[in-house]
Amino acid sequence: MAHSKLTTIGHSASVQWRVIHALLMREILTRYGRHNIGFLWLFVEPMLFTTGVTLLWTLARSVHGSNLPIVAFALTGYSAVLLWRNMPSRCIGAIEPNLSLMYHRNVRVIDIFLARLILEGGGATISFVTLSLFYISIGWLDPPEDILTIVMGWLLIAWFGASLAIFLGALSEKSELVEKIWHPLSYLTFPLSGAAFMVDALPAEAQRYVLYVPMVNGVELVREGYFGAHVHAHYDIPFLITCCSVLTLLALAQVTVANREITPE
Repeated sequence: MAHSKLTTIGHSASVQWRVIHALLMREILTRYGRHNIGFLWLFVEPMLFTTGVTLLWTLARSVHGSNLPIVAFALTGYSAVLLWRNMPSRCIGAIEPNLSLMYHRNVRVIDIFLARLILEGGGATISFVTLSLFYISIGWLDPPEDILTIVMGWLLIAWFGASLAIFLGALSEKSELVEKIWHPLSYLTFPLSGAAFMVDALPAEAQRYVLYVPMVNGVELVREGYFGAHVHAHYDIPFLITCCSVLTLLALAQVTVANREITPE
């Protein structure tokens, strides 16, 4: 009996992965096409954004409340912002252009979201790793102190971004207001995301409140992994995991509702 259940689960997982892979290839061709550098835009675009912000912050000699090099500060902060902020933007309104695919019984709403999330998360991650290696090679950045801590922080930020994206993506099927509200809100939350400041530089009272912003904890964790003893990072991992877990449950509940209410074209 147990072996039979495992076989069934394995078969279902295999089918779902093939569906997600097909959606992934379709999304790449639809979004990037075969012209110019095509698929390479997936990570070249976030690299250009991050490099542009890094240069602007360097030229402006921005004050970020620490003695860290501005290049390193901008890379760790803005890369994290691209990771969690771009995911919802790609999932909001993702269902409607893919309604025709819903005729296939193996294609579900969650598959459409997962394909887009893998694309966005992969692009941001490749951009972050590539720029890190490049800046290290030219001497703008020292090698990271603890890669495992960076990976943990990065994955937690990705989890938060993915759960938020699925929740808003499913919710946007009910109301167009979700898209209209999210775009300005995503820009307004940038100053609070931890990208442009270290928590330790804030007043003690402000530190307690700013850690209630989930992504701040993830950014602080990434910076601790990068800079080790050079920074005094503040974060609450159990709080971040709790936020991600609750958001994931809400997202899956909305996906279930969307699956019931969608009518394929």
